[in-house]
Amino acid sequence: MSDQEKRQRKPAIGYTRTSSATNAGEDKDSVIRQRKAIQAYANRAGYRIVAWHDDPAVKGADAIDARPGFAAALEQIAGNGVRTIIVETANRFARDLIVQETGFRRLQADGITLIAADKPDSFVDDTPTAVLVRQILGAVAQFDKAMTVAKLRGARERKRRTGARVEGRKPITESHPEAVAMARQLRAQQPRMSLRDISTALSDAGIVTKPGKGKKRPGGQPYSASAVQAMLI
Repeated sequence: MSDQEKRQRKPAIGYTRTSSATNAGEDKDSVIRQRKAIQAYANRAGYRIVAWHDDPAVKGADAIDARPGFAAALEQIAGNGVRTIIVETANRFARDLIVQETGFRRLQADGITLIAADKPDSFVDDTPTAVLVRQILGAVAQFDKAMTVAKLRGARERKRRTGARVEGRKPITESHPEAVAMARQLRAQQPRMSLRDISTALSDAGIVTKPGKGKKRPGGQPYSASAVQAMLI
């Protein structure tokens, strides 16, 4: 294969895992076998392996976040733009089906493709067990979200019962105390000033609107008559 043909192949990372420490090491049969299988698939499918990451003596039920080799692979992916990881078999990624499904879903959410060399469609198979696990994981995620929403709602209700404001924009009487104080002083004068006159007096004194979030409220403008009215309540 020419150098140009190699460069045209899609980059990928090869990942191996051995459960037993006795099978760990690049010279051991397990790692050699896994790498050969991964490389053979890569050659057939148009990939080039740009790096190898191994997890020696790591159980198949261990979460992917707890694996040094896999964590290193993800760190490298974050830096070099490679979006594909190839393993020998689905079991080499994870023997525990829940770990396998949760790990696959996480990679998928990050835009990373996971391929098993022996059966490239392994991680998207719709076997009854895999479908059940996905449904359970989806139900758990929905339950967690509902519980979080319920807890936040309960906290807001408890705070609201104390008379405290718990949501929405603060009233102008709280957010613009200087303007409110001066507006009330002006209103108390005789003859009674109109709302627009109070707004003009505030502006002349350098008391104008404050910038809000976004471009719709740039700030630095005289207060509207309705804003002055809210200050006087």
